[in-house]
Amino acid sequence: MGDNSFNYEAELAKLHTELVHLQEWVKSQKLKVVIIFEGRDASGKGGTIKRFTEPLNPRVCKVVALGIPTEREKTQWYFQRYVQYLPAAGEIVLFDRSWYNRAGVEKVMGFCTEEEYNEFLRSCPEFERMLVRSDIILLKYWFSVSDEEQEKRFKNRIKNPVKRWKFSPMDLESRSRWLEYSKAKDTMFAHTDTKQVPWYVVNADNKKRARLNCISHVLDQIPYKPMNLTPIELPELPDYKSYVRPPMKYQTFVPEKY
Repeated sequence: MGDNSFNYEAELAKLHTELVHLQEWVKSQKLKVVIIFEGRDASGKGGTIKRFTEPLNPRVCKVVALGIPTEREKTQWYFQRYVQYLPAAGEIVLFDRSWYNRAGVEKVMGFCTEEEYNEFLRSCPEFERMLVRSDIILLKYWFSVSDEEQEKRFKNRIKNPVKRWKFSPMDLESRSRWLEYSKAKDTMFAHTDTKQVPWYVVNADNKKRARLNCISHVLDQIPYKPMNLTPIELPELPDYKSYVRPPMKYQTFVPEKY
């Protein structure tokens, strides 16, 4: 099926409407939703997250993308730095990479010990079951991209000055350690693809289809009802003619270059 077989913008607009209904349902029912986005570098996670959050209230739907842990955080219980970002009632939290860093980049790049890695594989399923028992809706998505498509996207990032910031020395390492990352992903799935909290794999070689499929799947996983929006009438402006405003020349305006 080719790219021209569907209207991407029209389908995205439909899903955005449903996402707003989901948001209002989460608020009204005081649900707690966590969605994890993992996958290869340049697999399209960020683009999907951007389209997911685009129509939503940032006070309700929040994105968590943590950087390198501080020296203090390195001494904490591993899951501790992530727990503080878990949602309260009526919130949706999207993790742009998550505690699964330990099973991926930390394992492959040697940023954790073998003992820490094995402990993560043991404790992660129980940690996630604990979240579910605490009434958190937890969804996990793995964006799968072929090595050919990843190479094409990396080259595009290198050439495009607007996207160059997305490319890091770690991306070069990930290319040279493709096999190690594959093994780490397979081991991670073997331990953490559980019945209570399964992994959902998104075929991400086509970015637009991946975005639509992932958003649609999220909507299918969380039962919600379309909200009846209360009609809003704009009030009339009050009489302000008696108020004399300062001259506009006293204000500094942005030059109108366009």
